Amino acid sequence: MTGLFAFRAQGQIDLGEELELDYTNPKKYEIGGITVTGVKYLDNSVLITLSGLSVGDIISVPGEEISRSIKNLWNQGLFENVKITATGVQDNLIFLNIDLAERPRMSSFTFTGIKKSEADNIRDEIKLSSGDVVTDNLLIRTQNKIYNYYNDKGYLDAEIKIDQVTDSLRTNHVRLVIDIKKNERVKIQSINVHGNETFDDQKVKKFLKETKEKGSLQPFNNLEKLIFGLVKNAVTFRFDDMVEGTRDYINENIKLRIFKSSKYIKDKYDEDLVNLINKYNANGYRDAKIVSDSIYRNPDKTVGIDLNIYEGDRYYFGDISWVGNTKYTDEFLTRVLRIKKGDVYNWELLNSNLTFNQSEDDVSSLYMNEGYLFFQANPVEVRVENDSIDLEIRIYEGKQATISNVSVKGNTRTNDHVIIRELRTRPGQLFSRSDIIRTTRELAQLRYFNPETITPDVQPNPAEGTVDIEYQVEETSSDQIELSGGWGYGRVIGTLGVSFNNFSLRNITNFKYWNPVPTGDGQKLSLRVQSYGRGYISYSASFTEPWLGGKKPTSLSVSYYHSLYSNGVKKDDPDRQSFVINGITVGLGKRLTWPDDYFQLYVAANFQRYDLDNYTQIFTFGTGTGYYNNFSWNITLSRNSIDFPIYPRSGSLVSVSLDLTPPYSSFSDRDYSNLSDNEKYKWIEYHKWGIQAAYFTPLEKSNKVVLMARAKFGFLGDYNSSLGVTPFERYYLGGDGLSGYNNLDGREIIGMRGYGNETLTPNYWRSRNTGGTIYNKYTLELRYPLSLNPNATIFVATFLEAGNSWLKFDEFNPFNVYKAAGFGVRVYLPMFGILGLDWGYGFNDVPGLPDANKGQFHFSINQSID
Repeated sequence: MTGLFAFRAQGQIDLGEELELDYTNPKKYEIGGITVTGVKYLDNSVLITLSGLSVGDIISVPGEEISRSIKNLWNQGLFENVKITATGVQDNLIFLNIDLAERPRMSSFTFTGIKKSEADNIRDEIKLSSGDVVTDNLLIRTQNKIYNYYNDKGYLDAEIKIDQVTDSLRTNHVRLVIDIKKNERVKIQSINVHGNETFDDQKVKKFLKETKEKGSLQPFNNLEKLIFGLVKNAVTFRFDDMVEGTRDYINENIKLRIFKSSKYIKDKYDEDLVNLINKYNANGYRDAKIVSDSIYRNPDKTVGIDLNIYEGDRYYFGDISWVGNTKYTDEFLTRVLRIKKGDVYNWELLNSNLTFNQSEDDVSSLYMNEGYLFFQANPVEVRVENDSIDLEIRIYEGKQATISNVSVKGNTRTNDHVIIRELRTRPGQLFSRSDIIRTTRELAQLRYFNPETITPDVQPNPAEGTVDIEYQVEETSSDQIELSGGWGYGRVIGTLGVSFNNFSLRNITNFKYWNPVPTGDGQKLSLRVQSYGRGYISYSASFTEPWLGGKKPTSLSVSYYHSLYSNGVKKDDPDRQSFVINGITVGLGKRLTWPDDYFQLYVAANFQRYDLDNYTQIFTFGTGTGYYNNFSWNITLSRNSIDFPIYPRSGSLVSVSLDLTPPYSSFSDRDYSNLSDNEKYKWIEYHKWGIQAAYFTPLEKSNKVVLMARAKFGFLGDYNSSLGVTPFERYYLGGDGLSGYNNLDGREIIGMRGYGNETLTPNYWRSRNTGGTIYNKYTLELRYPLSLNPNATIFVATFLEAGNSWLKFDEFNPFNVYKAAGFGVRVYLPMFGILGLDWGYGFNDVPGLPDANKGQFHFSINQSID
């Protein structure tokens, strides 16, 4: 008789007609051989191993061994049918064949019913590859991932169907056709709140940041409030509100509302419920909880939400005592904690002030900055009486930890010594959390690494009282190339420039360090050429060594530039007009330790020579033929405490600079009032002052929304009233602030959005304006990042600007300014630097220039982010 044992619908045992089976009396056999049939893409020996059977095994027929073998193979999910057959029996030997029908493999997959951009996003989610075995698990997993993708976007009724189409070109392969119907987003029709007394319904709904009712008006969030307030202040120009009180002014006075999306996303909803309870807890309602919440579908396919809240009583901090502290007194720790008896009970604030906050003035930082790495502070509620809660904060100070080893991981281009010299944590020092944070900042400031992924890995060893620190970095491209063509001053100007910001001069002959030039030592080499043809060419080169000698942070910078302007005719033509500038600068910079180590001092010697030959197109003085010399000293004191160089979120940039030449006229007894311009300015003399300050303030916990406030001031003065202020080195205000071709006479180009280029310069409407000798400019800018990827950092901004320039100091009035507002975007690409596009609206008319204000677009390249 035939012995047949079925396993599911697709698995079976066929032991052959010649084998008599007695299910009440199984017979023992030794497996004499095992063969595999029906497979093309899998290894037979592996399949036999997976079956659990092997030659020489003693099995019962019928028995569990064969059933278990079929189950083992079936569980692999690779087969549509599994069958084990007895191909022969010799005495007590049995020979088996495993016959398998492989599941098809996927050759490709396509989408129907959705746009290409959506399809591309889903491809990244489902991660299918050609050759994958089409199992039930694969189909279900793919379907679920697509469901989740659309559920996260509010499409709760999405329909996904996956069809298998036989691939006629490949045996046992199928194409998956994934048909998707998104249907309409599921909106939230209503949110009904019950049990709330402290906060009204609207307040509770506001706490649900990502869960909003359909069609309801929602309050502005902080970002929207602030943007609207900035524009309002720009229109009325309440500058005191704009600079000093923007945040408070907006929060108190702007009550407008806008529509906000009402889609239902479960994960966001769950987060909002947690956020709601956190809001209650932060206001003293320690026992608040969601008693119940129900979500139900309406006939119109929207959902409704019912929330039942238990608020409980409001609590306040009672007595706070300290136990276990020996280094600091109770009184001092209480001052650092900044919580006193009678304050509203806020557990989150308590933990923040104990363990870590952004300002680093918490109790934990106090200890950890002194080496107490193993410090712990555990607040314990010791008594609850009426509405007061007494706390006992139990301190474990532990021993001070000494740094044992410091290492860096991930620097594939930058040499170790460039990183090590920036580290504030050194072996043998006491552990300090502030030093780790500062080191992270310094590494980010190098611009060689992704600032978002710099990770200090702190590895404590309590038994030894030591700690190892490993800084994990991710290299990014730091070199830049400038290749552009632009229209300016009636002609097309082409520019080609390269900047190697991690250059290695010492390896210039060692080609294994070339990538594409020698890199890794943190030096900077820049080369640039600009021209519009025969009438203009300019080229420059600069080199900076940030650690001169390699032991101290003293920088050396050297630069040279040459520019030729002409009317384009040949040199031997008597009608030729030309103007040549040659300049060289040598500077030294030093990091200071006082008043703190964010300060830097820079001094430089500069020399420029201007040679004119019948050139009267630009200069408003002289005969157009002759030469002028400008030898000056520069001294700049600056302080830079920003956290990240490309998108700063906190800190400040402040600098005071002075450029001065020798007072040549004081050494001469000539009457300068009667000298020709060529003689007056043969040796240019002046003193030039500059003050700049920029502050960055994060406006919410994620530190993404940032308010930047900036002020600039410049003044150009003279030594001799009979000589007057030099016509060189003057200020030209307005427009995009791009310099280059138009930087003919040492002029300083200051951007001012909302107005045309240089149109806010004194007497600009005249054909031969002379530039300003004093200016000021104020900027308030609200920024939000779209991408913090170091290879493509993008942020948008809305801004207010105000500024003006004057011909004489007596005319200066810091409040008599032109005002503008607008918005823009900045894109940082490592190869090209910072690219900017702004639209600004100038509110004030410019005398003599009817088209200088109103709406203006501005493009910028490598303008400072501050």
